[in-house]
Formats: sequence, structure tokens, C-alpha cells
Amino acid sequence: MLKKTFSTAFHKALKTCLCAIAVIATFHAIGVIVSAQQLSQNKEKKIVVKPSIHKENRANRGKVFLEKADSLLKHSSDNFIILHGKTEQVKFRHGEMFMTCDSAYFFDQENSFNAYGNVHMWQGDTLHVYADSVNYLGDEEHAILYAYDGNTVKLINRDVKLETDIFEYDLKQELGFYTTGGIMTDKQNRLESIEGDYSPATKQANFYGNVYLRNNSNGKISEIFSESLHYNTFTKIAEIDTHATIISDGSTINTYNADYNTNTHIARLKSPSTITNKDGTIYTDDGDYNTNTKIANLYAHSKVKTKDNKVLEGDTLFYDRNNGYGEAYGNMILTDFERKTMLKGDYGYYNEVIDSVFVTGNALAMEYSKGDTLYMHGDTIRGFRIITEVTPMKTDTIQSIAFDTTHLIVANPRVRIFRSDLQGVCDSMTFRQQDSLLIMNKYPIIWSGQRQIFGNIIEIHFNDSTANWARLPEFGFAAEEIEDGFFNQLSGKEMFATFEDENLKTLNINGNVQAIYLPLESDSTYNKIVNIESSFLEAHFNKQNLERCKIWSQSNGTVTPLYLAKKSLYYLPQFKWYESIRPKYPMDVFNVSSEMEELLRSGTNLSVRRSVKR
Repeated sequence: MLKKTFSTAFHKALKTCLCAIAVIATFHAIGVIVSAQQLSQNKEKKIVVKPSIHKENRANRGKVFLEKADSLLKHSSDNFIILHGKTEQVKFRHGEMFMTCDSAYFFDQENSFNAYGNVHMWQGDTLHVYADSVNYLGDEEHAILYAYDGNTVKLINRDVKLETDIFEYDLKQELGFYTTGGIMTDKQNRLESIEGDYSPATKQANFYGNVYLRNNSNGKISEIFSESLHYNTFTKIAEIDTHATIISDGSTINTYNADYNTNTHIARLKSPSTITNKDGTIYTDDGDYNTNTKIANLYAHSKVKTKDNKVLEGDTLFYDRNNGYGEAYGNMILTDFERKTMLKGDYGYYNEVIDSVFVTGNALAMEYSKGDTLYMHGDTIRGFRIITEVTPMKTDTIQSIAFDTTHLIVANPRVRIFRSDLQGVCDSMTFRQQDSLLIMNKYPIIWSGQRQIFGNIIEIHFNDSTANWARLPEFGFAAEEIEDGFFNQLSGKEMFATFEDENLKTLNINGNVQAIYLPLESDSTYNKIVNIESSFLEAHFNKQNLERCKIWSQSNGTVTPLYLAKKSLYYLPQFKWYESIRPKYPMDVFNVSSEMEELLRSGTNLSVRRSVKR
């Protein structure tokens, strides 16, 4: 009876085994032969499943192969085989991709499988993916990997790790992607987004939705906030094609199209962008900015606004924010909004630390504090600050040292000035901002209306950009054209004039006074000429009209009817009317005439020039 029972059980087991072998034969991917004796033995004993089709190319990408399993089960009604790994995990191969898991459902006819528990996919020795389960479609070469609560799917490609809840990987394209939120990290960077994809072959990753990149290198943190970002894990360059904010080491960059190298920390800006920090703001459509060194190379006529309310512009700009130094090439402009001045040129630089500026090549300075702009041109215009120590101040407890700061603007050579009420030329000019004193050196000439003044040196003092006095300390000559060919003239060793409401108020001449004056008759005609010589002259005016004049010490003079006057009585010895070199309009300051060049090359003071016909 016992023998019969054993025989019956044996035949049932053998029948089951033969049935399984028949099923296995129909699934080429399984291709295994299992003996009936092995299936009847202890269930805990390892069952080795070996390939049955030894000559088939296992690297064939058209077929999913089962490489290893400890046990298998096939129900007659199922279209899949249940695989388990006990001592070793279940192992699949598809082309160059391998996968291991704790258990799996293998759909041989569909060339696919579902795997569960400690899923590990890998290709070569650099790409690894870990998950809790996976659905794999062999014909599409597509895997969907899942993580249980508290876990994440992990893709590791050398030093790159990507983590998410659900991850899809396309073997044909070698592209993985997620839509449920993910994090990618490498040695220096961490990227977060709602959606993303990554290609291990090209090292290119794309991120979409609430993108956040954090870079930590050399002890400095950089952050990028954007709605989309493209990052290459090999080059370490993040490409931005939508609005983004980059924050790094105190600088904030707002841009729409840029590349940021997380290794070099250089932002390549290709759209209207701003870079701000405590020292000011940079505006550019095209440029590079290093968030570590704070050095910018800017193009497309960019701008730098400093913390002291100045703006430097140029077709090409080099700007070192740490050292406060900017250099401009092409259409350089420096605007000082507090002083209401502007400097222009083909080339220039500005050092905000020492408050110095240099401009050359069609250099132009403009001052617009009174609404009526003053234009000044010189071959070179410089501005700088001089700090000098003054007498120490003593207090009851300490002795302090005081310093005096003077800011200078120097223009030379071939200086030309235009304002609607004032024009001038000279070879060099200095403006002392501390005391608002303009000093014109070497052949200075000033015009106002029909009046012309020249000397060896002209000093003009301004109060709120309006002249309130002028001095010619070495020699002065003033002329006023009253009619064609007729001029009132004054000359002397030293001249000093004061102004009120932009009108001449007083005039003092000290030494060697010479004057020619044509008095206006009651019928508004001129019929005589007055020639005067004296030592001193003092005149007072009311809205440019002479009220009284005082001449003292030894004086002599003549009054001659015009019809009897010789031509020599019409002009003082140093007279010359320089109307031909006078600037006529703002941009005329650039027109240095041959007559002006000849004057500047003459090598003589205006005080010793002889009368020349106008």
C-alpha cells in the first residue's frame, strides 16, 4: 500500500514535471530543462536553471533572456512564469542591459517581465539603477521603475545620482525621465525639479518645474531658481532658457537666457540681464560674469551702476567689481547723477575706489545741473581725487588728523567749450570741484554774446554752476563788438570781474589799463572814439549797462571824432577777434580748426600778440 502511494505520488510529480518542461519549451527565453527528481526534492534546496539554447547570441537586443532563477512556477491559465531567487537573485539580460531582483513575473511571449524586490539594473560598469519594482517591456526596450513608500528609485552613473519615486528608462534612446519630482546630485551640485530627464550617454539632463540648483565648491554656495534648466554632468554647465535667478557670493543675477558653469562659476549671459549686489547693478544683454571673482566682460553696450550713483557704459566693458574698476571700449559714457555730469569717449576707464576717470578719443564732458548743458571737448579728459593732510586739530583728550579732499577734472589739449551763454577754447583746463574753480591755461579765450575775453590764464568761479566771478591774473583783454568793425576794448595787467544773475556786476583792472570806448549817442549812433590809459580802473554795471567808472592814478586819454580817427586808434596793440575759432553749437566743440591749431602752436602768450585785422 505504501509502495502504491509512493508510486502514485511519483507519477503525479513526474507528470507535473513533464508538463512544466513542455511549457518551458514553448518559451525560448526560459530555455531550461529541470529534472523531475529535482522538483520532488526538498523545496529549500537550490534549483539551478541553466540556459538551454547555448548557441543563441545572448547580446541579441531583440530578445529578453532569463539568465538565472532559483525556482519557477507556471499555472496553466497564466501567460507568465513566476520566478524566485532565494540563494541568488533572479537575473535577466536584454542586450547589454542586465537586471536582478528577488522575484519576477516573466511574460515570455510578450518579451517582458515585472520584477519585485531589490531591483538592480545595470549596463557596463558605470550605469546602475536601483528600485523596489520594475515593469519592463522588451520590444519597446522600456522600463518603468517604482519605489515603495520611504524609498526612492536611484540611478547612478559614475559620480551622478538621480533619485525619484517613479522613473522611466528608454534603452533605445538611453534616456531616463521622471514626472513626480526628483533630485540629481554630483560631487558639487544638487538639482531638484518636478519633471526631468537624463541621458547617461550624452551626460545631458533636463529639468522642468520649480527647478532649484545648489552648487557648493571652494566653500562658496551658488543657487539657481528657474522653471526649466538643462545641465550637462560632464561639462558642469547649466543652460537656462527661461527666467532664472542666480544667487552666488552676494551677487544676484536675473536673466532669461544664460549658461552657468558650476566649476568656473562663470555665467554666460545671452539676454537682457541684471547683476546686483551691495556695490551696485550691472545691466547687459551679452556678457560673462564670474560670481567668485566678480569680474565681468560685457558686450552690446552694457551698463554698470555703482553704489555712489554713477553709471558706466560702453560697447565693450571690463568690470572688476571687487576693485571697483571699469574699462570701456567704444561709446564709453560715465554719468554722475549726483554731480549731474556726463563723460563720453571712444575709450575710458573709471575707478570708483579712488574716484578717478580717464576718457579719450572724441572725449566729451557735459554738465547739466542748471538745465542749460555745458559741453567740453579735449583730446583727453581726466578726473581724479587728491587727498591732503591739513593742520592737526587738538581736542582735550586726543589729537586728530584732518584730511582735505579735492576732486579735479583736467582736459587737454585742444579744449573747446560750449554753452548757450558761454563758449571758450584753450589748450588745457582744470576744474577744482571742491571750490568750483575753473582754470583755463595756455591761450584761453571766452565768448559771451558779443563779448570776448582772453588772457594767459583765466579763472572762473562757479556757484551752483553759475559763474559768480572771473579773474585773469597775468593779463586780460576784453572786447565787445558793437557794430561791424567797431569794438569796445579793455586790457590790463590783472582783471577781476563779478557777476550777478549771469550779468556783469563789477570790473576791476589793476595795472597798465588801456581802453577804447565808443559811446552811444542819444540818437543811437556812434560818432566818436575814446582812448584811455591809466593804472587802475573800477567799473560798475547794471544789467550789462555801465553805471559808473572810476580811473585813477596817472591817466590820459583822447576823444576823436570817427571821421578824423586813424585806423590805429580803433584797436589796442593786443587786439584780435577770434570769432573764427569760436564754438557755435554743442557738437562744434569737436571741430578744431586750422586757425585754432595755429594759435596753439604759436608758442607765444596772447598778451604779446600784435593787432591783426579781424
